Amino acid sequence: MEDANTPAAARPLLSLVPPTWDTAVRELSMGERAEAGHSLALAFAADPLSVYLLAGDDTAGWAAERLWALHVRIMRYTFAAYRLRGVVTATGPDYDAIAMWTPPGKFVDDWWATLRSGTWRLWYQLPAEARRRVFDELVPALHDAREETMGSRNGDCWYLGYIGTKPGARGKGYASRLIRAMTDKADAENRPMYLESSSLDNNRLYAKFGFEVKGEIKLTRGPAPVFLYCMVREPQPSRLQASVTQSSNEDGVKA
Repeated sequence: MEDANTPAAARPLLSLVPPTWDTAVRELSMGERAEAGHSLALAFAADPLSVYLLAGDDTAGWAAERLWALHVRIMRYTFAAYRLRGVVTATGPDYDAIAMWTPPGKFVDDWWATLRSGTWRLWYQLPAEARRRVFDELVPALHDAREETMGSRNGDCWYLGYIGTKPGARGKGYASRLIRAMTDKADAENRPMYLESSSLDNNRLYAKFGFEVKGEIKLTRGPAPVFLYCMVREPQPSRLQASVTQSSNEDGVKA
């Protein structure tokens, strides 16, 4: 039997996974792009927005593996853009939940981030209808909705671009942990927060952290419209976020 006083360094090694990864929030580096991109792809595989963007008539005959490879590529480019201009955080032992943020005054759609992240390649890699849905419909809609919703505070807010949990890791509070870490930071800075959500279920999770729906985006190029809900959280410096018990299924959603 092991002595309780045995130094940690002398105890038998039971796992090579850093023990803090299951309980702490950590920032990801660009060198983790492949692993993070794959986890994000799993988290967002059934996300209404992700499906909408790639569900045009010109992909109807694609093999499932080809469509999946494009989805993974999109997530890797997206990760790189947020890592260049913002902060990407994760929790769980195997990139189980990931959140991508931009701080006040930073945006992922400027030319430098688009070039360095490789996002520009999507113009050539996406099929025609997906290209129209991304560049002609979604990107302008996100830009205009945020400006309209935040007004003069658009450059002074924390933005949650994406948050997703892998299917097998849901229900463990990982998404709540990632959100709480950044709401605490925003409260300490006395700054608002903004996100777009593609899931009514997750709207309820965000509401527990103080987010409120302020508007919506309607995407209409598919057979059925897809809605994104613009949500704002006002700073709450008087009470750095109390413990929030979440009951959402924590699907990968925008955000």
